[in-house]
Amino acid sequence: MTHNEIVKRLMWSGLVAGLGALASVVTMRLAAEIWYRVYGEDPPE
Repeated sequence: MTHNEIVKRLMWSGLVAGLGALASVVTMRLAAEIWYRVYGEDPPE
């Protein structure tokens, strides 16, 4: 495995991890917004 392939794998892993974290944040915000609209209060912690 060359140095370039290792760097590409690390970059890919970082991209997947970053997008996963972003998706998680967006999902939590969307769920909280739905909860607020349905129940009129902040979601439980």
